This record gives sequence, structure tokens and C-alpha cells, in this order.
Amino acid sequence: MEARGCARSRRPLPALLLFVMLPPAAGAAGAADARWSGQGTIPHLQSIFLGRCAEYIAVLSPELRDKNCTAIWEAFKPVLDKDPCSVLPSDYDLFINLSRHSIPRDKSLFWENNHLLVTSYAENGRRFMPLCNVLYGMVGDFLSWCRQKNASGLDYQSCPTSEDCENNPVDSYWKSASIQYAKDSSGVIYVMLNGSEPTGAYPVQGFFADFEIPHLQKDKITRIEIWVMHEIGGSNVESCGEGSVKILEERLKKMGFQYSCINDYKPVKLLQCVQHSTHPDCALNSFAPKQSWDLMCWTFCDFLACPYSGRGHPLALLPEATGHAFQLPCRADTQARST
Repeated sequence: MEARGCARSRRPLPALLLFVMLPPAAGAAGAADARWSGQGTIPHLQSIFLGRCAEYIAVLSPELRDKNCTAIWEAFKPVLDKDPCSVLPSDYDLFINLSRHSIPRDKSLFWENNHLLVTSYAENGRRFMPLCNVLYGMVGDFLSWCRQKNASGLDYQSCPTSEDCENNPVDSYWKSASIQYAKDSSGVIYVMLNGSEPTGAYPVQGFFADFEIPHLQKDKITRIEIWVMHEIGGSNVESCGEGSVKILEERLKKMGFQYSCINDYKPVKLLQCVQHSTHPDCALNSFAPKQSWDLMCWTFCDFLACPYSGRGHPLALLPEATGHAFQLPCRADTQARST
């Protein structure tokens, strides 16, 4: 089982970079002595953790200013003294209790196998709030940590993954965070799946299947909307009503949830097309005219104003699509922020 959050894919650091980043004693040992299959403890773990916490509270969610980042770190830290194959999800209970906060209704976004697309579309919590955009998910996202196997102190060479042992520090962290995230989600629940994933869009054994779906609170949820996205130019392995997606739909139906499934949800597809503007999959004539204006403005313009709003804002030029430049009327202050 892969790591959760928005850091599902954990590629090991290049050996030279790892040597440069590690403390001298650990770097001298070299990656050849690695005991485990996963990346070692990230250097400066405490500083990164506290910095992310402080940024979240001061910049992203100032309404959480009463949170105490030092206390949250102290609640997290005990797992660093435990055997790296004996860390349970319950070991993070105090950390979760101190760092948890409400998730806006209709803003929860679950996912599998498309973390870059999810983080881009969520826009750092402004549009949606996936697990890595809540405080207890952000502080650990893309990080790894563990104690040495038979000694005190952190292991900077390698840390265990599920391939090595089930109760490893990082997987147990994401299990605990996933359970809490599911419990706190409400309203319309959104799920983004990758219909181009060779092994199937919905892993029947994964964090969403094993730790999030079972903890969804039926009395708090209006309905569940599934988006099966296909990579631009990629293969169409599964769509709504097919393969593993059908398994998910049948599971939700059996649990009594109202649900719907959409192939290539257009606002997300338009975001995918930013980097593939000339690909046939991104042809503008694939969208209805008025709907096309709606979706493009929403996707590309912060605090937008579309042509039928009567607000009369200047035009913002967007990249070429299908060989033709096109323009969308958006607020002037978004033009400077476009990338």
C-alpha cells in the first residue's frame, strides 16, 4: 500500500543529493547500507514540520490561530522513539486531536492515483480541501520519518514501507489522518479517480477503500460524486460503470449512499488541457459554447467575471488551443497572476 496524503508516489532521492542533504555520519554510511525499502527520515524534520504548521495557521487559515504548533509537534514526536515497525495509527491520536479542524461542507475531495491533478485543482484549499490541505495532512505531506531499528536516533538512510512491515510510521500516520478526514467530511463528497491507471481506477485495497469509505458518516453526507479522469493522450482503461469503478459504485449503493459518476469532469479536464492545448482531446468544439465559457472562466480566472455577467472586465489572453488564440473576460487583477 502506497503512502497517502498528496504524496502517494514516493520516489527515492538521487544518491548524490541524499549524500549532500544527510548529516555527515549518515551520509558517510551511504545508501548501500539501507535496511528498509523506503526513503529515510527527511533532514530537518522538526523545522519543516513547525514551519508548515506556522504557515498554515498564519497564512492559509488564520482562523486557526489558537492552534499551538509546538504542542502539535510534541504530540507527534513520540513515534520517533518507537521501533519503526511497531508504530500504530493510534499512536497519532493526540497529534490528530490537537491539529484537527473543521472541513468546509461540500469541499472534501478524495482521490486515487492522480495527486498532482488533485493538488492543482484544489488550489491550496481554495477550491477544494483534500487531505493534504488540512493541517494534520499538510505537516507530513511528502515527508518520511523513523527511528533506527536497533538504536536511538533517527534513521536518515531508509525507513520501512508496507513492503517491509505494516505498522510503519508513515503508513500509520496516513491511516490515522485518512480516518479523521473521512469522519469530518460532509455534504457532497467528491472522488477523483484515474481512468488511465493500468491497474484500475479504484484500488480495492487502498487508503480510500480501506480507511476512508468505512468512516464516511452517512448522516452527514448528501451524495457522492465520482470523477473518472483520463490522462490527455492516455489510454482509457476504465470509465464509469466499468471494472473497478463499477465495484466502487456497487459498494456505495450497498452502503446506502446516493452517488453519481462523471467521465472526464469538464472543469478538471480543462485544467489538464493547460499543458496539452494543441492535443485533439482538448479541442474547444468538444464543449458546448455557453458551457465552455463557464468552465474556462472558472478554471483559469481567479474571482472571474464571464461575458454574460455584465461586469465588463477587460480580456485576459490565454494560451493557444487547437491552433487558435482565444480570450476570456476575467478580472484585470488576475492577468498579473496568470502562469
